[in-house]
Amino acid sequence: MTMASSSSSVFLKSPISPSPALHFHGGEFPKSQPWIRGRPRTKSVVKAQTEVRREDIVIIGGGIAGLATALSLHRLGVRSLVLEQAESLRTGGTSLTLFKNGWRVLDAIGVGNVLRTQFLELQGMVVKSEEGKQLRSFTFKDEDESQEVRAVERRTLLETLASQLPAGTIQFSSKLEAIQRTHQDEVKLELVDGTQLTAKIVIGCDGVRSPVARWMGFSEPKYVGHCAFRGLAYYPNGQPHEPKVNYIYGKGLRAGYVPVSATKVYWFICYNSPSPGPKITDPAVLKQQAKELVRNWPSDLLNIMDATPDDTLIRTPLVDRWLWPAVSPPASSGRVVLVGDAWHPMTPNLGQGACCALEDAVVLARKLTTALKSEAETPSVEEALRLYGTERWPRVFPLTIRANVVGSALQWANPIVCSVRNNVVIPKLVRLGPLLEHTNFECNAL
Repeated sequence: MTMASSSSSVFLKSPISPSPALHFHGGEFPKSQPWIRGRPRTKSVVKAQTEVRREDIVIIGGGIAGLATALSLHRLGVRSLVLEQAESLRTGGTSLTLFKNGWRVLDAIGVGNVLRTQFLELQGMVVKSEEGKQLRSFTFKDEDESQEVRAVERRTLLETLASQLPAGTIQFSSKLEAIQRTHQDEVKLELVDGTQLTAKIVIGCDGVRSPVARWMGFSEPKYVGHCAFRGLAYYPNGQPHEPKVNYIYGKGLRAGYVPVSATKVYWFICYNSPSPGPKITDPAVLKQQAKELVRNWPSDLLNIMDATPDDTLIRTPLVDRWLWPAVSPPASSGRVVLVGDAWHPMTPNLGQGACCALEDAVVLARKLTTALKSEAETPSVEEALRLYGTERWPRVFPLTIRANVVGSALQWANPIVCSVRNNVVIPKLVRLGPLLEHTNFECNAL
């Protein structure tokens, strides 16, 4: 899809049907969640469609990228409105691994210590074969004294970010239907319920299948040839595992598990598949399929899967988008800009998807705030957004490629190649320090 002209409107279609509208009557919100903005009640559909609300900055998407961007702007004294299509924070899913670059951003926006108290610091990494033989072990601090690695529950991260936002920042049940560039300084947004808004700046944080990215002319993310099962095991009396990342490598198949907290352990299984296959939501079927893949693997992994509540099980195809220079559109177009997975979806093989989204948020917030508060004519908002893209592209493009290459190498199915990997490459050649150099990122407090 090409860029919309200045006088046209591009309607955004999603394969997922819109959620029913959620209204908070009479402006009553849970006192523990002041960041929720209720959708205004309208007397008629005609009124909802003709009244146009005006906002300075609208962020599309209330995930990690969207909330981190909103909070970064808030720390710098800039207000924004977050539009989230779901009826509440998306607290489903499992966990994500944050390395020191992610923690530096969380410290910069003032939530790092709140999260540290809830999650285990991981001491190192153990790599095993599918037969259970240990191939290599690493200690993170031995490789880099400043390294910090923790697995964080997605739900807790989102709730923590949201809790720091001013009242009324997040508006739920707000699914984007159309974008229209009205003139140089405004973008018109229409929601599926007919609500219309104009914004001086629009920040697309709407994830891998971003409608905003599609409107800007980006291609759909490409399936990389493997899928992943994920789950979050729960041990009410305490989980038994050491605070280490555990990887198990097979032939065209790999798995891993990571202690998250005193009672929870995250696990994944990644397998080759020529196509993403049909979407499956039945947790019993998902667990059966996942266990069938690793039925003869080490019992620790199988026991963790048995301890997994059904509502944490998911299966997703892995995708990415390579931002080739002179081929892919830039990160911004006028006063519309992308952040996180909406711009640079990457596979999880380096654990950098969420970390890069957090980095994007603080870099964009700083550049945008400088432009908005500058008394001089430069940099303009448009220039600030361009500078953000120029700074971030050399960071995220190589990481996207590297994550893809690492994942492809770890998914080798040829028995001879796998034998060389397990008996030569991993035990004798791999050095963890250079592999983690990408986690270096300087970020001062906002």
